[in-house]
Amino acid sequence: MAAVVIPEKIKKDLDGFLQKHKSADLVSTYLFYIEKKHKIKPALFPKNKTIYKSKEDAIEKVEAEGKLWRETHIKIQVGPPNVNEQTRKIYLCPFTGKVFGDNTHPNPQDAIYEWVSKCPENTERVDGIKIKRFFVSEDPEIIKNYIKPKKTNLTKTVYSSAITGKLFNTKESVINDFKQHQLKPIPLAEVPTQNRFQIEDSLMELIQTQLDESKVARFVEAMEAIPEFAPCLDRWLEESRDE
Repeated sequence: MAAVVIPEKIKKDLDGFLQKHKSADLVSTYLFYIEKKHKIKPALFPKNKTIYKSKEDAIEKVEAEGKLWRETHIKIQVGPPNVNEQTRKIYLCPFTGKVFGDNTHPNPQDAIYEWVSKCPENTERVDGIKIKRFFVSEDPEIIKNYIKPKKTNLTKTVYSSAITGKLFNTKESVINDFKQHQLKPIPLAEVPTQNRFQIEDSLMELIQTQLDESKVARFVEAMEAIPEFAPCLDRWLEESRDE
């Protein structure tokens, strides 16, 4: 099998990693190398307690499970607007379309609770008590619907996040919000030691495949060809003798 040659760019990355992590062991250093070589960018989804191979992989799998977005409907009332161009967040009654803005009402969240608790069109009950269900949105495209007065009542199809419940104008907006606010990058070197989170199958398979003894040995041989890495190799050898 051909010898491994560490490209100059990855060599610089490795040097930076080892400068920052003075006591990094062989496995952590090797996994850092694999992350750079194969351009792997693991993503942690804390709410689901799962680590995925990448943000794109997380989106694909969570969406396929039906746990990313839901199609829903909002009502837009006739009459003067209750929000304006400066509104950044709205609280919306799903039964009537009544809306309260973060800048047009002193206590919009209290107001929406009170509204839905008394709303005559709210027929949802639990133990005989009205459910205080309402929508929240910070999507400018959703808010736009309530700025201009309407001549007739409207119903519009929109999308809600299955994670936060917030409303968005499009599925793409839900996905983008998920990507930005629900997924966190995590170094590949830290993934195998995680005991609080599940490692998604394809990422686990990749790690197991790469942690092959012969592959690690060829990486060490490649490191030996670079003089500045000699102190690390000596330390790893010493540590292996002490085990």
